[in-house]
Amino acid sequence: MRDALALPAWVVGLSLLGVGSLAHDAGFPAGAAVLSTFLIWAAPAQVILFAGAAAGTALPVLAVAVCLSSIRFLPMTMTMLPLIRRPGQGLGFQAFAAHYVAMTLWVEGQRRLPGIDPEDRPAYYLGFGNACILLSGAATALGYHLVSALPLPLAAAILFMTPIFFTIALVGGARTLADGLALALGAGLAPLATLVVGRDFDLLAVGLVGGTIAYIVGRRARRRRA
Repeated sequence: MRDALALPAWVVGLSLLGVGSLAHDAGFPAGAAVLSTFLIWAAPAQVILFAGAAAGTALPVLAVAVCLSSIRFLPMTMTMLPLIRRPGQGLGFQAFAAHYVAMTLWVEGQRRLPGIDPEDRPAYYLGFGNACILLSGAATALGYHLVSALPLPLAAAILFMTPIFFTIALVGGARTLADGLALALGAGLAPLATLVVGRDFDLLAVGLVGGTIAYIVGRRARRRRA
């Protein structure tokens, strides 16, 4: 919890301020806004929920949209859970731990967990995750009550903190040639992908192309060293 509150929890928490204000504009009570953070734990999916509800979208359609928007967490979960899985853990605990997986937890977990004793990793992971979620819930409530109170430049700066933090954390955690190449290709190909496939599929295209190239180059480099 101390490590999370040193910076990461504040970064993800500040990004939830906007979700609180959106829930207010959509006519939801503050409790529903905070509960959405605890249960959905993904700002884009929460935006889909509240914006869709405000537009009159049917709840079953919103439920499907929220689920589809969270599919991006599946690869993160597949690489995170092996780091905290211990002999004797039941499926229930692993499902519970999977709920905490988000961009912040994934980036920091990949960077911090390998250096922690395997027996201590589940406790560290849950402590880190709970600190992030609790602070984000408080930020959601704060955003709900501060709706329209923040100046536009300040609100934009707060939102911009999140991608900047993730970028710095990913660069700092890059340990192999494939890691560095994936980051470089992602940054370099993003503008081109936006022009070629549009803003709806640019991140998917960059991830598939850049990630595949980085994986192939990294695999060949490991074979040469072997």
